[in-house]
Amino acid sequence: MDSLSDFFQPGIEPGSLQAVSRLQGAWGYLSVFVTLFRGGDEEVLMRLLVLRELGGRAEAPMWTPQEIAQRFSYLNDTKLATILGRLREGDLLVYDSDGGVYQLSEGARVALAALATMVDFAGDDVELGYLTSQVAAGQAVGQVSDEALKHLLARLNELYAEFEEALESQSEFRIRAAQHRLEAVWRWVAKSTEVVKSLTQDDTLSLTVLNQAQAIALAQSRMLALAGTFERRLAQLASQRVHLGNSGLTSTDIADWLRRQGAAALAGKLADAWSICPEPAFLSTPELADVAEFELLARERAKAGAQVLPGSEAAPLADAPEMERLLEAEEMYDVLLQLGMSGETDAHISQAVLAGSYNETAYRLSLLSLIGDPETSNDQSIVAALAKLPFSLQGGDAVIETDHPEVATLSDARLVVASGKN
Repeated sequence: MDSLSDFFQPGIEPGSLQAVSRLQGAWGYLSVFVTLFRGGDEEVLMRLLVLRELGGRAEAPMWTPQEIAQRFSYLNDTKLATILGRLREGDLLVYDSDGGVYQLSEGARVALAALATMVDFAGDDVELGYLTSQVAAGQAVGQVSDEALKHLLARLNELYAEFEEALESQSEFRIRAAQHRLEAVWRWVAKSTEVVKSLTQDDTLSLTVLNQAQAIALAQSRMLALAGTFERRLAQLASQRVHLGNSGLTSTDIADWLRRQGAAALAGKLADAWSICPEPAFLSTPELADVAEFELLARERAKAGAQVLPGSEAAPLADAPEMERLLEAEEMYDVLLQLGMSGETDAHISQAVLAGSYNETAYRLSLLSLIGDPETSNDQSIVAALAKLPFSLQGGDAVIETDHPEVATLSDARLVVASGKN
């Protein structure tokens, strides 16, 4: 028989792993389930039957051998003795020699309580109901299990993935089935919403538990949002139904009827509808589609790809692109050139920038910032010529009013001839 260390890599101590140590610490209760569920299905079922009957008498939990024999008179005596012996060996049933009575052990009571909760949650989604009850019970007694929260979150994510896959299938039947499933588990989702709301308001819980609770709340909101999505998608599919004349039937009714028919019934109805019997290979459409794609497309692409590329040719000569003329800048350059040649040492900027419209004036005013710019003067354009003019801007702290239909005020700046650049 293998020891626990045989299951791990050399040098690893099983007791140092937290997951293993937690299981070892709870082995006193886990061994109860080992005793209950070891063996064949019939043996397990009868052990559970006997144990539940013995634990169901709350008003008188002690059993004498005569009472046990009378209670299970419908069972074979030899089989009953075997079951009772197995329960005693597994420490589920304890015999008090002083009183001559049997009673259930502590581990048996815990196991029955857990099994009773699971058995009672029978329905469309027993797992979601059971997991919600475990979280709710832990929250009620102030001991919420992080592992139970993870299981609940995993189940919610699984259900959401199933519902989303049904919506993506565009199948009306799958969407209706998923919608019915959502309605069936709706009360458990609503119940878990209340539990999670209480958890998020509890300041005594650890950060890990609060993070799990927030993740569950997000998964619940995503699932609840699908209710409206189901209705909209079904409405879209309903608008695409084909009505068969005045019969009142639609394509959905026909598809639903065909889905309920067996293969033999459908084959019988098609027996007289075919004049010839198709070959089985004709029905394997995916394989035929691959072959047809190669014959019709891939083969021709291969031929086209084998052609030799054409030789190189010199590109045709093209004239150099004509430089765009900046007419407004040229006009301003002429004005500034005349001001420089007039012999005056300075002039107000209005003499250079005021033009017929506001847009032209604003454009000329922006060009004044380029005068004396060394980077701009390296160019060969009219803008570079403006930058090389022997002017500098001075003043500009005040504002003057102009006699212009579109320009009301203008900066009180002046263009001064730079010394040594006449």
